[in-house]
This record gives sequence, structure tokens and C-alpha cells, in this order.
Amino acid sequence: MTIHKILKEYWGFDAFRPLQEDIVKSILSGKDTLALLPTGGGKSICFQVPAMAMEGLCLVISPLIALMKDQVENLEERGIKAHAIYAGLHRQEIQTILSNCVHGAVKFLYISPERLGSSLIRDHLHQINISLLAIDEAHCISQWGFDFRPEYRKIIETREYLPKVPVIALTATATAKVVEDIQTQLGFKQANVFRKSFERLNLHYVVRKQENKLEKVLSSIQKARGSGLVYVRNRKLCEEIASFLIANNISASFYHAGLQPELRQKRQEDWIQNRTRIMVCTNAFGMGIDKPDCSVVVHYEMPDCLEAYYQEAGRAGRNGKAAFCLLVYHSSDAEKMRNRLEQSFPEEAILKRVYSELCSHFQLPIDALNEDGFDFDIGVFSSQIKMNPLVVMNAIKLLSQLDILHVNDAFHQSSRLKMLMNSNELFAFQNIHTPYQDLVKIVLRNYGGIFDNYVSISEKDLAMKINCSEILVREQLVKLTSIGVIDYMPQKDNPQVFIHGHRVDANYLKLNPNLIKARKAMEQDKLEAMIHYAENDVQCRSRVLLDYFDEHHVMDCGACDICKEKNNSIWPEEKMKQLIGNLNQLQRNIDWQIKDLCRALPQFKEEELVRAFRILLDKGILHLNEQQCISWIKSHS
Repeated sequence: MTIHKILKEYWGFDAFRPLQEDIVKSILSGKDTLALLPTGGGKSICFQVPAMAMEGLCLVISPLIALMKDQVENLEERGIKAHAIYAGLHRQEIQTILSNCVHGAVKFLYISPERLGSSLIRDHLHQINISLLAIDEAHCISQWGFDFRPEYRKIIETREYLPKVPVIALTATATAKVVEDIQTQLGFKQANVFRKSFERLNLHYVVRKQENKLEKVLSSIQKARGSGLVYVRNRKLCEEIASFLIANNISASFYHAGLQPELRQKRQEDWIQNRTRIMVCTNAFGMGIDKPDCSVVVHYEMPDCLEAYYQEAGRAGRNGKAAFCLLVYHSSDAEKMRNRLEQSFPEEAILKRVYSELCSHFQLPIDALNEDGFDFDIGVFSSQIKMNPLVVMNAIKLLSQLDILHVNDAFHQSSRLKMLMNSNELFAFQNIHTPYQDLVKIVLRNYGGIFDNYVSISEKDLAMKINCSEILVREQLVKLTSIGVIDYMPQKDNPQVFIHGHRVDANYLKLNPNLIKARKAMEQDKLEAMIHYAENDVQCRSRVLLDYFDEHHVMDCGACDICKEKNNSIWPEEKMKQLIGNLNQLQRNIDWQIKDLCRALPQFKEEELVRAFRILLDKGILHLNEQQCISWIKSHS
């Protein structure tokens, strides 16, 4: 079947989007391929279509459990067999999935990077007919990437098992340095990058410097049309802003990782179906969600870096229509963010204590090894060791960056069940153990494939069908497991912690101070770039973003707040000549900060100077360098 027929039959599209077909053909020709497509650019099609055209299984590495589960469900709905292996699955469940892959019954296998290195996975890899290796969120492999994950560095080891299998790496955000590093770390035979411009012509970027942020958010949403998102950094503020909007007659709700899974799902669906207009959320919301008609994205607080801002803001305007991306900025925000960054790098003593306490909490002895992970509740743990949860969280994050442990995101894993007895054994069992007959019959009637695979079940539905309590259903399922009839795993919602390698005495824990120093310096640079975007008053917002992603030869967007104000600014010709004359008298062998130029020209008001600088920058009379200084002044008469 041709790639166009595959695209039409399984996805219903008549044609590929720009670059998609080129990427697909590159893979089918056996070339290692890096695809840079902005948020909403259709990255999954780029590896799913060629995988369907190839014999064998596509192995997909992804760090986002929720996204893996969504993609597996989407593929299954299209009649394509897919599975996912991630933290939280029982060893026997993983064994069953891998056996199905070995026997050719699975087309896509999604694996989290920390699971990829387990001995159980490695033992099966050489038995599976793998045709393609896809690396999602590939920026995670680069130490220069904004979400570096050490376990991604070990993917190159998997390539050694699959020497003839092409690789496709996909990401929505990467600088030139990260693009080069991705290809190096994945062992590309030769450079091969498909890059779609990061420019989004339909997005209007706006920054508003406000003392009263809430009022600005409200007025902006009241003026905007259609649905939107308001991003905040913590759960409490998430709920408070949603309540404020509702009190002002805005259809709003809130979403964060602390909500029950059923409620998160309902709120997500309500927003997608336009039953809720505005979703106030943390960054837990949005990944993998494609809502084309989202017309406004507001950041009440700025993210840590421009990569994160670009991804989140980019959830607006996916239908190609005009949409607004607003950052509400307060004069104190920069200092708060710098302080937060300092706190995110705890001292060595704290890192060692948290590591030691975690191992003790999980009852993991010195030299012991555990590959299955432990359920983890940070609130309970922090309370037990009498440490601030924020300090604990920062320590765990840094220990993850050092590849000492790994914590996956909290996600909902529904209850699963597999029948261990065959049909004859089960028939005999029911005749002897009549109290379990009703439950076993209902399970068999409602869940297909239960003899071969672990299937998701609902204790609530089973209880309703046999007219008993959920508690009784759970008790019977546990009992049936204990006597070997089934393997039942109750649902879980907690994240999991993996201690890498054998536990060591905390005094001998190898903390890499040079790596910590380098990571801190890199994150400081990224934060300063984000702060510059917020505080910039003269350069087109879109160009600031594109410069960051190494697209330097672009025009002003004409749609952001700065471009609009510049276009509305009219300076009399004589006054402009006077300004240019004054500029030419200044020293040109130093880099001028804009605020210093304003002080050096006291005869002009600061706000009108800023408007004039925009005009002169646009005409090429002034030049703004990468440090955001006026670095060259053209002589002009």
C-alpha cells in the first residue's frame, strides 16, 4: 500500500502537510532523519505512516506517559495494534506485551526511556522484528535542551542492537546547538534535518506590563473571542483565577495534576467540546491536546524558558486563524524567577539526605537493585522527613538530571486484569467455587482478549452488573488473584520513583559538581532570554522568538504589540533628523543598552525615544545585537 493510501485509509487525509511527505520518504529510503515541526505540526504522522508501509514493528521512545497512552488509544481506534510499556506496569504484564511483539501481533510499541534500559526489555529486543526507531521529544537527549533527561543518552545503546534500523527523531523546539547535539547523540550516519520555520504568522504576540494582573487577564478575555487557556505555575493560583473569572461571568474551569483522573478527563473534554470557554491550568494541561479553535493563550506567569513559552503559546491558532498570545508581566517577576532558579539547585548535603531518605522510605538496602520502581507521594514523604516539599521536589529534579534516580509524572492507570486459567480450568473452578460464579461470568462476557492480554476493567461497572458493592468486587478480585485464577492490579494515580543502579551509601554518592554548574548556567541563560522577551520594548516579539531558534533573516511580524505601536508612531522628519544627529555624536565603539541611550539623550522623553528606536531599527539605521544592545550606529545625514 502506498503512503498516500495509508494516509487516507487510516487517517482520512487526502494529502500530507508541508514537509511531512519529504520526511516520510526520507525514512523509507533508510536515512536517519530529524524532524523539527512546531507544536501542532503533525509530528506523529511522520513516523506512523512510514511504519505502516514497512514490515515489522515501530519502536517509539517517549517520556510522556499520558501522551503514549493517548497515541496507543488513537492507533487502536484506527484498527492498528499498539502497546505501551512505562513505569507502573507489572512485570508479567510487560512480559505479555513483549511476547505479543515477538510474535508479530503488534505494529507500534511505545516505551518510556527509563524502561528501555531494563534487562527484561533488552532480552527481547533482538527477538522483535523492528523496522523503525522513533524518538519523540528528541530535545530531551541534548544537555543543551530545555528538558534534558539523562536516560535519553542511553538510546544510542539500543541502536547497537538495531544496526540497520533507521531512526527518526522528532521535536517541536530546538536551537541550532540542540539540533546538532541530537544527531550526534543518536549516532546519525550523516546530518539530515527537516525544519519547518518556527514562524507562526497568525499569532499575535503581546506583553502587557501590569501591576494588577488579574484585571488585565479579565479584560483581555472579555475582549477576545472563542476559547482559550490561562497558564499559571501553581495549583492554588489555578483555582483562584478560575474562581475570579467565573465570578465575572466568564465560563471557566481549572486543571492541574492534583485533580482526580476522572475529573481531569471531564474538564479536558468540556473545554475541547466548548462546554467550558476558558481553562486555567498548569503546564500539566495541553500536551497532546489538539484544539484547532483555541484563539487566546494567556500566561499569568512566564515559564522558565522560551522553548516552554513557544510550545504553550503555540496551542493557540492551530486552525490558521488569527489568535492572541498574551504574557502578563509584573516588574517583580524577573527577580522572583531568578530566586526560584537559585532554589532549584539545592546544596550537596540536601541532595544526599533526600537520596538516603528516599531509599529508606522504600526500604531499599545498601547494594540492593530495583528496576520496577516505587509508588511515590511527595506530600507524605516530605512530611515524614520534615522537609519543605518544594525543597524535596527540587532535590529530586536535580538528582534526576544527575541520572541517580527518575520520577515519572503522575498519571492515571486504570485497574487491569488477565485470566490465568484456561477455559476448561475456569469451568471446573466455577463449579466448585460458586460464590465467584457471577463475577467470573460478567468479566468473561464484558472483556474480550482477557486470556491473552491484560485488559482495563471498571470495578464500578462490574459491581452494578452483579448488583453488589465495589468493595466486594475488589475483595473477590484480590482473592481470585491469590488462588491463581486471575492476575488483578488495582488502579493507581501516583507517580513512581526509580532508583538507578544499586543503592549506595549517600556519603559515596557521586554528584557531578561540574555538570550541576553547567546545568545551572544553561538554565540561567534560558531564563534571561525569557526575561528579555518580556522586558523588550523595541524589537518585534516574533523576531525575538525566531532569533532564539536561530532564524535570523525574517521580517517583523507586523502583528505583535511592538509592531503595532511602531506602525502607529509618527515622528516629524525634522525631529527625526535631530535625533539621528544626536546619535551620531555619541560614542560608537561601545555597546549601548537602550536605557543608557535614553539617559544620554535627556532632551527626548523616554517613551518617544523607544518608539523612535523601533523605527530606526526597522530602517537599519540602528542595529540590535544578540545581547540586545545598540551595537552599531549608521552615519546618517
